[in-house]
Amino acid sequence: MSQTCTGQIITSYGRRYIVETPEGVRYDCTTRGKKTDYACGDHVDLLVQNAEQAVIERAQPRQSLLYRSDAFRSKLIAANVTQLAIVLAPVPTFSEELLNRCLVAAEAGGIAPLIVLNKCDLPQAEAARARLAAWQALGYPLLPLSAREDVSALRARLQGHTSVLVGQSGMGKSTITNALLPDACARVGEISTALDSGRHTTTHAQLYHLDADSHLIDSPGLQEFGLRHLHAPDLIHEFPELRPYIGQCRFHNCSHRVEPGCALIAAAQSGAVSAERLAFLQKLTDELSPRG
Repeated sequence: MSQTCTGQIITSYGRRYIVETPEGVRYDCTTRGKKTDYACGDHVDLLVQNAEQAVIERAQPRQSLLYRSDAFRSKLIAANVTQLAIVLAPVPTFSEELLNRCLVAAEAGGIAPLIVLNKCDLPQAEAARARLAAWQALGYPLLPLSAREDVSALRARLQGHTSVLVGQSGMGKSTITNALLPDACARVGEISTALDSGRHTTTHAQLYHLDADSHLIDSPGLQEFGLRHLHAPDLIHEFPELRPYIGQCRFHNCSHRVEPGCALIAAAQSGAVSAERLAFLQKLTDELSPRG
């Protein structure tokens, strides 16, 4: 006779999931029909089939959801996370636009962001830290790290959180996971110097328990982060340095481009806000606005 129970998705393979119950029992799970809108970190209700298999009946209400989307599809990354650890490195070169997109996603999802600069033992690290000074000035925390040497500072920042590691391939997410959890055996890929990018090594999202109160989700490397699920008029709220200017423009439907009396343009011209960040807001607005 089938029985019901609850658990948390600790591994997401896309159409199959590993779910762990509060007692530590793990089930290989499928879903009803073709339903796949579950994410690593989701708390779910299960219908147990046997000692190893179960069916996910439904997800329980989420506290947060991190996902990316383009014009064609959405990709769930992690659910019920409280901290987004964006992993960067001096080599391969990290994308400032991807960083900005991750920060906007964190702001929109109510998730605390943490910028982790890995591989700080490399000679290029100082230049990378200088590039990130602008984001530190906005109030975003930056943690320099060399995962091959010491991860204790990161471990302290993960305490009490369910954190998700995101970033481009080759930034060292798997190395960080291995250092925090030596038994995790996350595969570490080699950097392709010729392509200046990393080889994808993590192929699915995986939740690890650091301790009873701290959990870590390692996600596949990503090269882009679509934000098509956000609404263009709300974007300014996801830029903390631009929030003080909300409602200050002469026109209530200001596009923050050429209108007279635009508070954001004036702030960028005076140096009060970054012209690059304003340009990114404009680019995102174009991306999310419906085309007539």
